[in-house]
Amino acid sequence: MDEVMGVTSKPQGPLVDLRAVELGQLLAGPFCGQILADFGAEVIKCEEPGIGDPMRQWGREKPHGKSLWWPVIARNKKCITLNLRTEEGQQIVRDLVAQSDILIENFRPGTMERWNLGYDVLSKINPRLVMVRVTGFGQTGPYSSRAGYGAIGEAMGGLRYVVGDPSAPPSRMGVSIGDELAAIYAALGALMAVHARARSGRGQVVDSAIYEAVLGMMESLITEYDQAGYIRERTGPILPNVAPSNVYPTKDGKLLLIAANQDTVFRRLAAAMSQPELAEDERYATHAARGDQQAALDALIAQWSATINLDELEALLNEHGVPCGLIYQAPDMLKDAHFRARQAIVEVPHRQFGTLKMQNVAPKLSETPGAIRHAGPELGEHNDDIYRDLLKMEYEKVQDYARRGII
Repeated sequence: MDEVMGVTSKPQGPLVDLRAVELGQLLAGPFCGQILADFGAEVIKCEEPGIGDPMRQWGREKPHGKSLWWPVIARNKKCITLNLRTEEGQQIVRDLVAQSDILIENFRPGTMERWNLGYDVLSKINPRLVMVRVTGFGQTGPYSSRAGYGAIGEAMGGLRYVVGDPSAPPSRMGVSIGDELAAIYAALGALMAVHARARSGRGQVVDSAIYEAVLGMMESLITEYDQAGYIRERTGPILPNVAPSNVYPTKDGKLLLIAANQDTVFRRLAAAMSQPELAEDERYATHAARGDQQAALDALIAQWSATINLDELEALLNEHGVPCGLIYQAPDMLKDAHFRARQAIVEVPHRQFGTLKMQNVAPKLSETPGAIRHAGPELGEHNDDIYRDLLKMEYEKVQDYARRGII
């Protein structure tokens, strides 16, 4: 493929020597698989015959009747159909595990054990196997058997309470951040377990709970309450007692985020405002003073910013070395020169759409970068590749399994 597009037909990246079997569906497990696949791992995604992962149907917009979420979450994966509720299908999983490094699943705890696919069984087949288990509440504890979606983990982990305007109920982030955080932790755990395996020769279980992944991002929220009895509240666009750091209006009715809370940066902002005396004013001269006068200072900056058009304001602040940022939507990202220079968004070939624009692989590695090889495949697209070539099944057996709904 055209390297300018950021797409390649060859597996590349630091994980090209790893094979993962993905049994999960929806988002938390599959996003973990996407991360591994983006960096070169061979990820074999197993889906229910005739139905597939519900992500094939999710998303608001469906041109050509196709989900626009699926091509991203399933990119770089090999997709096979497999009925996990049959004995034959369960044996196929065991056969795949015998030749794989990682297994990813995000079913409710106990499901894999009911299918005779628990770690006690699979680790006997392949002692080097790393089993990644992503759930709402983890594999143990009194809530482990509960159904757990990302939204519940976000609420329980503390994120929902602190997101939004203080005058409104807790807000959603706008993306499925709980699922995605759990998936990132799961991928990180998988690679740590693979690293440990190099010394021990044995795999292990990675238990990634959504609520714990969210909790892990909550900074000093717990410690603040433990030591000071302080409960963080929703604060809208500001960071309490850290000023100025807010979204400010412009003359042409747009918004610009300005973050100038350090003393040296605030002096540069005051100069940009042609009000250098503000940096010497005892009300604003120090970090603590600006925090105490946050509302007054924000009002002062907003009064100034509202006299300047967005483009002029952004240029002025950049000239003075004051951090600022536009509130981007997708069209802004697509036309931004910095996005283009770093290939943050790439075009990926697709059968129905011709090409699809989507976010590129992150982070960037200097020597063994990941890459996008293809968009999410069709249901069962790689059945022959896996069943005939990898597992060496006879053609007649593959046909029989297909007729009986096993694959």
